[in-house]
Amino acid sequence: MIRYAINCAGGHRFEAWFASAKSFDQQHEAGAVACPECGVTDVAKALMAPALGASDKAAPVRLAANPPTEVAEAIRTIRKNLTDNAEYVGDRFASEARKIHFEETEKRGIYGEANAQDVRGLIEDGVEFHPLPTLPEDHN
Repeated sequence: MIRYAINCAGGHRFEAWFASAKSFDQQHEAGAVACPECGVTDVAKALMAPALGASDKAAPVRLAANPPTEVAEAIRTIRKNLTDNAEYVGDRFASEARKIHFEETEKRGIYGEANAQDVRGLIEDGVEFHPLPTLPEDHN
């Protein structure tokens, strides 16, 4: 796992974890790395100092700031629209996405769950997919 500090075109800075540098690059190219404050996908890795040595005190880590109310409402609306107009396939997401990609079944919107291995495999197979927008309440 690798942690990057990331700057968005809107002037916000946030941190995110990725399985590898290649994983960041692939997700960034796919437009899947978005600012948690404004939703912008025009982001770039920020210069980071390496963590050296150990400390007796654990520093708090800010994973994502709470988005402004209007942004949170927009995210809720988008997510509801996506889920209302797609089929929930649960843990079969990766296999169903492949079937659609390789035209083994009809094209349709789907959503569900995928583990890190499934996500890597879908990226390697060239299957286009995007994570559902994360809501503020998803972090509870």
